[in-house]
Amino acid sequence: MNFVFYDLETTGISPEFDQPLQFAAIWTDENFVEKDRVNLRCRLTPHILPSPHALMVTGVTPGQLTDPTYLSLFEFSQQVGALTEQWAPAIWVGYNTIRFDEEVLRQTFYQNLQPNVYATQFNGNTRFDILPAVYAAYARQPDLLTWPRDDTGRQSFKLDRLAPANGFKAHNAHDALGDVEATIHIARLIVTRDPTLWFELIDNAHKARVQAKLESFRPLELVTRYGGGEPRSYLGCFCGYTPGNNAQAAFFDLDAADPADLLEASDEAIFAAADATPKVIRGVSTNKAPALLDVVAPSAEQLRRAAVIEGAPAFRSRVGAAMAARFVEDPDAPPKPVERQIYGEFYSYADKQLLQEFQRATWPRRQEIVASLSDPRLRQLGRRMIAFYSPELLSSEETALFNQYLGKKWSAPGLPETEWMTVAKAGAALEELRTETVADPETLDTIESFIASWARGRGDIARQSG
Repeated sequence: MNFVFYDLETTGISPEFDQPLQFAAIWTDENFVEKDRVNLRCRLTPHILPSPHALMVTGVTPGQLTDPTYLSLFEFSQQVGALTEQWAPAIWVGYNTIRFDEEVLRQTFYQNLQPNVYATQFNGNTRFDILPAVYAAYARQPDLLTWPRDDTGRQSFKLDRLAPANGFKAHNAHDALGDVEATIHIARLIVTRDPTLWFELIDNAHKARVQAKLESFRPLELVTRYGGGEPRSYLGCFCGYTPGNNAQAAFFDLDAADPADLLEASDEAIFAAADATPKVIRGVSTNKAPALLDVVAPSAEQLRRAAVIEGAPAFRSRVGAAMAARFVEDPDAPPKPVERQIYGEFYSYADKQLLQEFQRATWPRRQEIVASLSDPRLRQLGRRMIAFYSPELLSSEETALFNQYLGKKWSAPGLPETEWMTVAKAGAALEELRTETVADPETLDTIESFIASWARGRGDIARQSG
């Protein structure tokens, strides 16, 4: 199967409230032989304030943020979406992509009214992440790679340290294309030095195979990493699914407890086993290529405990319910912003048909389509896009509302629920950067001036046609 190695550079660290600025990808065959590559850049959308830290890390200049030769984010989303079809079927791979880049891509598709938010998992596509593979290599074969340390002496798994430490000398860190090439280098080392481990890991890119492996009730090894610690292995067994969602499986740690002791336990005790620290029961996302490996010689006791779980379907159901209860939403909580409603529900067939037309239509027709959508999320996002890319279609009242939205967004207080970059946050970040001797004062002055002028312009920012 072909691979698409890809990476994004973004305006910040929030998939919901930041945006991509660069997408780079290299399409290869199963042996990592290059077949094609792309390097796309896009400009800033009117409702985003970039993080000063992100601009310093990526080297993106204020001039590039508004470069009219770059794609609009809408055009960017269309071109990346087209690649998910053009290069299909393929395994979409990156370094820490499932936790971050993949979520940024989904938000980009969602917020730009692409019909298929899950494009990297359709048309025969699936996804894989080299970072968990690196964790598995560290746990299973500690001499497989050279393991660098950060400035504090702790083990570092960051790509900009790992790749150079393992012979990749041409790494242009924090450039998307440079990170893609470095990721391919690390993948090639793993498959060359331990092909058995590589193919066992890559098999987990397929959800059905992960489920089959779990539902065998064999003891399995799960490699994961929490916080800033070292990767760890847990030997366990499948212990049920979250009700109605076989993408979320429960994994019982066979060395941490005897499941026989929990078969008749209270719901509270089972919930604690899944929620307390240290955990007896962990969650495994079957559709996120977990580092789930076969165990060559499980002990007799581990096999006995796994058999207890296999023979207790009622217990597995209770565990699944306990896993689901960990994420029950507060019915009295305030409504989520539209960006956080991405996984609320699937689009209707009628709306998906309208979204397909939206991608090809003129802006006046797009305004009509937005008004016809049944999904309130899509209507809200669509109205916002009209304000971005064809503001002359707005009434004076709609223009005023959009300007008011931007003003409130950027002047929001620095509370935990304010997850996006604000003027005050940007100012604090710039002050922090000024205390660092490595930060160039002239560059910081340019960023500060840009953020101030961008925020002042609000809805009157020069039209960015898409």
